Amino acid sequence: MRPSLMSIACALALLAGCASNTIVPTYNTSDPNLQVGGKRPQDSPPQVENAGSFCLQVEEKWHTDGKTPDGQALWTRDTFRKVVPCT
Repeated sequence: MRPSLMSIACALALLAGCASNTIVPTYNTSDPNLQVGGKRPQDSPPQVENAGSFCLQVEEKWHTDGKTPDGQALWTRDTFRKVVPCT
């Protein structure tokens, strides 16, 4: 049994339609603790915050945390806190 010309044309159209619908990722984020791609963000200098009866030294550092499927770096920010004397 030979496939009809119409069924071959439908199959080719279906394959062509599936091949052209490539999903292009967008890497927009509103999260201030995450950056996609580019160079490593700059660390902020340590800051001392008064918490009432004690003070905290807050330091933020960026590190790479993997890659996107297309090879862009994922940068995430860590926040470190420690108790320090108030000045």
